[in-house]
Amino acid sequence: MSKKLNSKAAGIVGIAVACSRVLGLVREMVLSRLFGADALMDAFVTAFRAPNLLRDLFAEGALSTAFITVFSQKIATEGEDSAWKLASKMATLTIVFMSFVTLLGVLFAPQLIDILAAGFDPGKAELTILLTRVMFPFILLVSLAALAMGMLNARNVFGMPAMASSFFNLGSIIGGVGLAYWFDPAFGPRSLIGLSIGVLIGGLLQLVVQFPSLRKVGFRFRADFRWRDRGIVQIITLMIPAVIAASAVQVNVMVNNSFASRLGDGAIAALSYAFRLMQLPLGMFGVAVATITLPVVARLATDSDLNPFSETLAKGMRLAFLLTVPSTIGLCMLAQPIISLIFQGGQFDHAAVVRTASALQYYALGLVAYSGIKVIVPAFYAVNRRNLPMIISFVSIATNYGLNQLFTFHLGFGVKGLALSTSLVAVGNFLALYFLMRRHTGHLHTGALIGTLLKLLIASLPLAAICYGANHWFFADLSAMRYMQKLILVCSTIGLGVASFFGVVLLLKIEEVEEVMRLVKRKLGRA
Repeated sequence: MSKKLNSKAAGIVGIAVACSRVLGLVREMVLSRLFGADALMDAFVTAFRAPNLLRDLFAEGALSTAFITVFSQKIATEGEDSAWKLASKMATLTIVFMSFVTLLGVLFAPQLIDILAAGFDPGKAELTILLTRVMFPFILLVSLAALAMGMLNARNVFGMPAMASSFFNLGSIIGGVGLAYWFDPAFGPRSLIGLSIGVLIGGLLQLVVQFPSLRKVGFRFRADFRWRDRGIVQIITLMIPAVIAASAVQVNVMVNNSFASRLGDGAIAALSYAFRLMQLPLGMFGVAVATITLPVVARLATDSDLNPFSETLAKGMRLAFLLTVPSTIGLCMLAQPIISLIFQGGQFDHAAVVRTASALQYYALGLVAYSGIKVIVPAFYAVNRRNLPMIISFVSIATNYGLNQLFTFHLGFGVKGLALSTSLVAVGNFLALYFLMRRHTGHLHTGALIGTLLKLLIASLPLAAICYGANHWFFADLSAMRYMQKLILVCSTIGLGVASFFGVVLLLKIEEVEEVMRLVKRKLGRA
């Protein structure tokens, strides 16, 4: 098994995740034009958030991280047969446990919505409860999909697991919109039931498209209820603090949603659209780098010498920063043109553009920190320091609540105040986690990291100048622009800005860029 972090794997995952994020944006574009950013979308977003909270809690966070760590170590120490037996036991346990969680979610949906959306009126709350009950089985499907992704990532198969979420988006777009039209051609409240069923169709596709790859790497599922196994105990032991830590994050999400529900119709939808757009670079870059870093650091953590572990982790963070710093500049400065291009039309008017863009600008401030967190948190589980992210997450609950109160109500920032508090909490979390990991490893190549950040900021200056000029000369009156004119100008500005950024980056000789360029040259040479 390779113990090296390579940019090729990150590129594969980045491309696959980019496809997923683009399809996710297509899905949001369709929804924005059909439903706008009003009460109906508030209900759908909140209902989908309910099982999504548990997905982040159990599936794509704690479960996949803990499983990859133990599974990778088991392959290294006991061989593949033992690892595959562990995978069957964990899959059986996941099916049983998540089915029980789904049942609880359906039964207690009213109580959950009371927490998530305290500001909803009775009619809006009733619709949200119905949609929640329809979508709750999604948690079972996505948990199994995350487990499959963990198996494949541990076997150095990254492309198909990263592409799987693209099939979720395809299923939810085609199946969801088709069923929505069948339920209500006018796309009123009843159509949201069809849209919710589409979420389940997408979740099922996300799972089953990974089956051929699982079979190819050697997995054969056999129901196994012998859960008193050392590997299962290790996974659960790793998961418990991860679940507790993630629960703190989910508390923050619930608090933010509750605050937004008191800001009038459309506030929750605006935050959702903005966060979805912010997740595009986060998924393409931060998650991609984290995905290929975790199996490597999990294997390196078994060595007594932590220098390779520290070097790999530091390189992962530098690579994530390289790709998210220009994204932050672009999203902050071009928020309105981008939101107008992607979402405006149909039921999504100019007021919704302004509101969503302001949220996006403040979310983007935390993008670099988010990418760093994605890379560094799994490393704590690899070195058996799993309690530290949990402690940091709990501190963030009080911080997030206090900042929400300050920005949203006392200072009157409204929706953008919620986004700003989220970003500030992310920055604080990353800095705390970084210094705790640095203390454990002895060093994290801090000088190289700071040097890379300074070079990236210098490289961002021409990018920022191009964005400023475009806003001043081209995007002063977005409402008067035709769609194709807007598309050409936004794409040209982004293209020119990216070219200027990476041109300066090459001149500054940043190590990670040079490695990517060497990879491209090798590929061209072979061609």
